[in-house]
Amino acid sequence: MLQRMIDDVKTSSGTALRLSALAVACAISIFVTTGFLCAALFIVILQRYGLVEACLVGAIVYFVVTLIAAGCYFLYRHEVRKREVEAEKSVLASALADPAMIAVALQVGRSIGFKRLVPLLAIAGVALGLSAGRRQDDTASTD
Repeated sequence: MLQRMIDDVKTSSGTALRLSALAVACAISIFVTTGFLCAALFIVILQRYGLVEACLVGAIVYFVVTLIAAGCYFLYRHEVRKREVEAEKSVLASALADPAMIAVALQVGRSIGFKRLVPLLAIAGVALGLSAGRRQDDTASTD
């Protein structure tokens, strides 16, 4: 079980590193391409309309590119949060549906005693509720 988790972390970190390198290369090439396109646009507008208009058009082009990049970032962040919430739900559901986990819980209940276990479970439930409330507050404040 532990080895599988370690392999998953290795695989996901390797994939994330490759994707990050690819994203950096794409960002650099887009930046250079946009720079050349803006320079060409600047020269064309400078020759036809003048210096002030050429500077304004260049600023507008960079502003639009910035808005597009920010929009892509926010959409990506939203999708990542959705996936994280779904993953948390699936992990909890699979843990609760696992027969081995249920057997372990029954064994713990038998060894400690169900009468002593009820207050411990109540405290754990309150702590879990407070933790979930804090996590929801943190995600609501960052949006």
